[in-house]
Amino acid sequence: MPENIILSDRDHKKRLKERFKRNVFTDFHNHEILELILTYAVPKKDVKLLANALVKRFKGLRGVFDATQEELKSVDGIGQNAALLIQLIKNVAGEYLKETMMGKDVIRNPKEVLDYLKLKLSGERVEKFLAIYLNSKNEVLAIEILHEGTINQTVVYPRKVIELAFRHNARSIIFVHNHPSGDATPSALDKNLTMILDRAALAVDIIVHDHLIIGKNVYFSARENGWIIGCPTRATRSVAH
Repeated sequence: MPENIILSDRDHKKRLKERFKRNVFTDFHNHEILELILTYAVPKKDVKLLANALVKRFKGLRGVFDATQEELKSVDGIGQNAALLIQLIKNVAGEYLKETMMGKDVIRNPKEVLDYLKLKLSGERVEKFLAIYLNSKNEVLAIEILHEGTINQTVVYPRKVIELAFRHNARSIIFVHNHPSGDATPSALDKNLTMILDRAALAVDIIVHDHLIIGKNVYFSARENGWIIGCPTRATRSVAH
């Protein structure tokens, strides 16, 4: 690479860092955010070209962070270090959001738990079924992955759900699973499973607060739609975020 191009690239990277120091991401375009990230993983390459290639390949910043390592490395110029750094940033953000919601009443103030769940699940390629176990103050005690793969009532066992609730000394539960298609519309199986788990928990005096289905930019709440025992029926809705 000619020396003048190398110097120009170095100047560009320096300017990006200075802009971030002054105003964080104010006035940054998505590709510029990626450029800044890539300066720490591919110091000898043109990060502007690489960032634009990533945005084009994965149709936006979100698509880049939802991509697998192998998918990221399929972009010419993106190696192991860059792919790891991109995934590292997303996972650190997930841990930050998880810590943010700890010690709070997530039923009265659900924003933190929803932010965490959307980050962790909305880009998943397979279905994951989770149980969030809460104490008497509705604070998170534990988050357990009960199943990965196609969800139905034969793979999420009520007995396992209740055993884990007793192990964590939980007073209530929020069930969560994602739809990899991005459509949060529930199926008949989703509703049937919700009713089965709700009745099992009720039998041992454990409250089921909700069953959330996470899609892309939307989620569905079983409680808001009257699926939870003792909860008045409301009009069906999916909430966009």
